[in-house]
Amino acid sequence: MKELTKAEEQMMHRFWEMGRTTVKAIVEQMPEPKPAINTVSTIVRSLADKKYVGFKQVGRGYEYFPIVEKAVYRKQFMSRMMSTYFQDSFKDLVSFFAKENKIKPEELDELIQEVKQDLKNENEQS
Repeated sequence: MKELTKAEEQMMHRFWEMGRTTVKAIVEQMPEPKPAINTVSTIVRSLADKKYVGFKQVGRGYEYFPIVEKAVYRKQFMSRMMSTYFQDSFKDLVSFFAKENKIKPEELDELIQEVKQDLKNENEQS
């Protein structure tokens, strides 16, 4: 899966929210100041080239739809982030958020219990 630019990623969020849509409808949903329709169209075509969205001709225009599901992209994005910034260490990731006060000790305890339960359930199913 090719990496997305920030603008492409923001556009994908619109597709995941809206589903099948047109460039015109996307622009209408965007906050002021609205970008030029040509700008949005260029980003959408780039997403189609990268196989993130598909399209179907409807009359003289096109209807676009997401091909890559949000969960699939999130998994790929997080894997890349883990590899790039945390040397594939979940411990380093959690430690980072704990040190940045983004996770409270009680939340960390809950997370540990959830992971233990998930591992227990996996072992019971095997």
